[in-house]
Amino acid sequence: MLTVSGMSKVLPNGRRLLHQVSFAVSRGEFVSILGLSGAGKTMTLRCIIGLTKPDEGEVSLFGADGASYRTTQVRDRDLRRARRHMALIFQGSNLVKRLSVLENVMLGRLGYVQPWRSLTLGFSDSEAGDAMVALDRVRMADFAGRQAGSLSGGEMQRVAIARAIHQKPLLYLVDEPISSLDPKNAESIMALLQPLSRETPILGAFHQPAMVARYCTRAIGLRQGSVVYDGAARLSDSELERIYGSQPLETEAGLKTERPPVTPAPFFTSEAHA
Repeated sequence: MLTVSGMSKVLPNGRRLLHQVSFAVSRGEFVSILGLSGAGKTMTLRCIIGLTKPDEGEVSLFGADGASYRTTQVRDRDLRRARRHMALIFQGSNLVKRLSVLENVMLGRLGYVQPWRSLTLGFSDSEAGDAMVALDRVRMADFAGRQAGSLSGGEMQRVAIARAIHQKPLLYLVDEPISSLDPKNAESIMALLQPLSRETPILGAFHQPAMVARYCTRAIGLRQGSVVYDGAARLSDSELERIYGSQPLETEAGLKTERPPVTPAPFFTSEAHA
């Protein structure tokens, strides 16, 4: 459903942040991208959705009807068309805090409405009804009339997920959606995303290998911008060391544990996952 082939990105200062990144995400998958801060996790998502232009490579999204959408080597109308089919869930929820919860969810369909309607937030009763269905899926329907700025962090993230559901995408992209949440709220967000991925694939950047092992179907490891792991979500100690080296990792209890120094495994670039 999503294919990323040979994607590379060099920063203005000359640092190569992504190097020939290739993988695929298929229907029913919940795929995590793991790696140290600065490994290229967020940049990978930004390049996929077209917020940042990669220097090399191709990104293609395929629908069940055979339609295909690209975010590389396209511009303007074609790029906007592709983005309609990708829903991005941010770390900080990115809600419009002065608007109501329901209005925030309806913004998920903004890319499909006429420009004059988008300027006036003019949504139909049918669209509002669909938005309420999305809120009910994340158990936030009772909050529809509340101002978004009055919600807790966990509640805001639920609304952000409802907004993404209302967009009706072919792919969800999630950028560290639980990194700022307490353990209880983090578990609840992952528990919402897991069944959602069975309907629509999810590709996300995460910092918590233990959470990934429990909720995701697959993990991709990035180190210094290269794919060094692509396989099962539950990683062995040697596989974690390949991705993180001797850096501290989060345990099941959310605490930090220091790995003893190890000789780094040689980098390699995995083949695209079929």
